[in-house]
Amino acid sequence: MIPPMKKQVLLFLALIALTNSYAQGFVVKNYEVDIYINADGYFDVVENYDINFDIHKHGIYRDIHTRYDVVNWDDSKEKREIKISNIEVLNHKFETTNAFMRKVGGTLQIKIGDPDKTIIGPVHYEIKYRVKRGFLHEPDADRFYWNLKPTQWIALFQDMKFRIHLPQKNFIDNKDYQVYTGTFGNTLTSKEFIIEQSNGVLTGTAIKGFSSNYGEAVTVLIDLPPGSIKPYKPLWPFWSRYGWTLIAGVLIMAFYLLWRKFGKDDPVPTTISYHAPENLDSAMAGFLIDDSDDTADLISLIPYWGARGFLKVEEIEGKGWFSKGDTKLIKVKSIPGDSPKYQRTIFNGLFSSSANSSVLVSTLKNTFYTKMTIAKTQLKAAAQKYYEPKANAVMKMAYGVLVILLLLLTPLALYLWGVIAAVAVFMTCVVLILMNRFMIKKNKHGNRIFSELKGFKRFIKTAEENKLKMLLKESPSYFESTMGYALSFGAFAVWAKKFEGLNTQPPEWYSSTGGGHMSMHNFSRSFTSSMSSASSTMVSSPSSSGGGGSSGGGGGGGGGGSW
Repeated sequence: MIPPMKKQVLLFLALIALTNSYAQGFVVKNYEVDIYINADGYFDVVENYDINFDIHKHGIYRDIHTRYDVVNWDDSKEKREIKISNIEVLNHKFETTNAFMRKVGGTLQIKIGDPDKTIIGPVHYEIKYRVKRGFLHEPDADRFYWNLKPTQWIALFQDMKFRIHLPQKNFIDNKDYQVYTGTFGNTLTSKEFIIEQSNGVLTGTAIKGFSSNYGEAVTVLIDLPPGSIKPYKPLWPFWSRYGWTLIAGVLIMAFYLLWRKFGKDDPVPTTISYHAPENLDSAMAGFLIDDSDDTADLISLIPYWGARGFLKVEEIEGKGWFSKGDTKLIKVKSIPGDSPKYQRTIFNGLFSSSANSSVLVSTLKNTFYTKMTIAKTQLKAAAQKYYEPKANAVMKMAYGVLVILLLLLTPLALYLWGVIAAVAVFMTCVVLILMNRFMIKKNKHGNRIFSELKGFKRFIKTAEENKLKMLLKESPSYFESTMGYALSFGAFAVWAKKFEGLNTQPPEWYSSTGGGHMSMHNFSRSFTSSMSSASSTMVSSPSSSGGGGSSGGGGGGGGGGSW
């Protein structure tokens, strides 16, 4: 006895299935399928449909899954991908999913019909195709396991018949074949088909009154003697599963060898130095120390100019508890006309031509970033005299090649190995593109300068008090003449702290509206805060506002059904 509640659930599901079937506007009046198993490892399928359309339609579509998760006889798991080829549809127009979309989606669709015509009433369709890699090879049998009518046909199937043409006209025992019908996962042998064997053909005919609806399948399982079917063996199994790791590895290794030849600097000694190389400003020193045009390199020109008498810096304290302070840059005199372009771009961008002109850093927000961008490009261009021209050419070439490889290899990895492989290959290319900026190599002149800069940077970080006293005795302005370089090296706070106990006075070109005597400790904190604020403000750009939205306007749209 079936409980009343269960009866209601089954009835509800049946009604849904029937609704789905008739919503598609057709019924399969008769369905016959012939399968020809070949000992070479493939089988040919011929499906014949006699369909009656209740309403005008263009045609039908046939979906075949090509990707499966298979559990083998030894409990090992395998991602099986079958290959469908030799597709034909007699006397009808049709189109199929392209190879790339099959690989990505794991489904082949055969869409039959003419978009310019509709049909109604009885129509016959014959679909042919070949299946490779569709057998299961186990120690005791070569297994044919196929859904003659899969669960996702949105239609009612009435009369059904199948014929399995065995290889070499084999005869198989009753225990070596099974037919299953019903919902997905049903393991009970079907009693809805009459099975006969004759001349190597296994024939199944549905009993009168049997039909199969949406969500129900007809599946045949046949165990053939082991060795009956030639197994599919990839030439290199590792490639078919993990070939993308080799691609990523080759990319990384090739890039490393290229960088080692054209991008890796020659080993240079660290020459202890107490000053920056002659005629090298703090911005260029900052670029050469890490081969990068950082914002801090250009900001370091403010103390560099201050120490040389070109400008003054005034820290303006905020009035009130919640008001923010500001920084005023005051022009004292123009920098020399033969100064590097990047210096002139920043300096002339800050000040007008007249002496004693000034600018508040806060007014540079969302406007000065263009000057900073231009100056970075000019700084990089000016630095090229310290680098090998061939290395720069290789860097540009490598960038172009990597972009092309990203665009080619990512969809290829997706097609051959799936989403994880595509993401891994994509990220490998992106990382190498980012690393490509280091594909630059200093020339002999650059190496000499770099050797001095390394020593100067090390001294800034490790200088002892006695040595600093000697340097201050030789040059009382030693601190302010070097602070721009410490800022570009990212070591200003460490450098300033070393002078706090040496009776060193803050630079005269730096002042605060707070008045009173400014200690070295207070100066260090105030100056660090000012330069940090200037750095973020001078590169800030206007943010763009987003547009509106609408119902159904987002990603992930679509739909489907008969057509």
